[in-house]
This record gives sequence, structure tokens and C-alpha cells, in this order.
Amino acid sequence: MRTHQKDMSIKIQAYIFIICLSIACNKADNNSTKRTQSKTGTEKLFKNKLDFVYNSNYIAKSFDFPVGKPNAKGYYNAQKFLVNNHLGDDWNAVTGGNTDLGDPIYSIANGYVKLAKNYGGGWGNVIRIIHKMPNGKLVESLYAHCDEILVKEKQWVKKGMKIGTIGNAGGQYLAHLHFEIRSNINLPIGPGYSTVTDGYLNPTKFIKQNR
Repeated sequence: MRTHQKDMSIKIQAYIFIICLSIACNKADNNSTKRTQSKTGTEKLFKNKLDFVYNSNYIAKSFDFPVGKPNAKGYYNAQKFLVNNHLGDDWNAVTGGNTDLGDPIYSIANGYVKLAKNYGGGWGNVIRIIHKMPNGKLVESLYAHCDEILVKEKQWVKKGMKIGTIGNAGGQYLAHLHFEIRSNINLPIGPGYSTVTDGYLNPTKFIKQNR
């Protein structure tokens, strides 16, 4: 009798253990599913945001220069793309010095403001805009050392819209616009100078080819 009771007790404990283990496993699976759904939801939201960003009303059908619109009148390219391993163009007023401090900076094409903030260091205030071309190609324009930022992140902009003013990164340089165009829109802020040019385009050449 005692042996039978002992066997029954062991069976009951084992049964309870199996039930508890099953509950724990189901709970873990549910949590995993929730995490997966959350991740999928986030990815879908991000994709939807991109779909929204590239609205047909803001397709970049043509490009102009970022200063002296539309043809950079009154400015010159003081340090061209790849000169001294430069990853962009430096636009200065022909009058020299700080005479262009506070001059307007224009969006080179229709687009969406990806970032607009002070990166600090040698970058200062930076505006980054994503453009979708009619052929579906995505490019990013970057405007650095701004004195003022006149747009906000997630804002739509049209070609020729004033988005900021020329600055000197808090007095670190004579006033000028450091300007880049990138074929890879996911690059970090970057160094400004590098022998590695993957993802960077010649800004002046690109604009002339897409007027």
C-alpha cells in the first residue's frame, strides 16, 4: 500500500512538473512571438515611413546648386571633390573671408529632411536631405558648418527652398559651405576627408548631369 501511494505521489509530482514546464515554455514562446511581432512591426513602420518619404509630390526631378541659386552665382568651389581627399565641395563667396557668413543655403532638389542638428566638432550644424529621383535612385545631400538651421527633421522641402545659412562651425573656419552628395544614404556623418570614396559622388558633376 505504501509503495502504491509512493508511486502515485511520484506520478503526481511528475505530472505537475510537466504542466509547469509546458506553461513556462508556452510563456516563453509567446514572449518570443511578441518580440518578433514587435520587430516586424517596427520594420514595417520604417518601411511605411520610407514609402511616405518618397511621396510622388517630392520626387527630385532636377537639381540646382546649394548657393547663389540656381547656378552658384557669386560663389566659387574653393576645395573641389577629391582635392586633398576631400569628400565634398567647399563653396565660398567670391568676395572672400567671412563675407558670406549668414548667406542663404538652398535645398538642391525636392526631398525629405533626414537629420538637422549640431554634430559638434569640425562639422557644426548639419542638414541632411534624402532625394528620390524619377528612376528610383536615392541620393543624400549634406550641408555642413551652417550658421543657422531653418528646417526640421522629417520636413518636406522643395528645390530652391532656403534651409539654412552659411556658417563657420563656431569660428573654426572662415565661412563656407561644405557640401556633399552621397549615393549611399545610410552612411554615418563621416570624416569629410578620406581616400575611401565609396558612397560619395562628385557634387558639381552630379548636379550638372541632373539639371
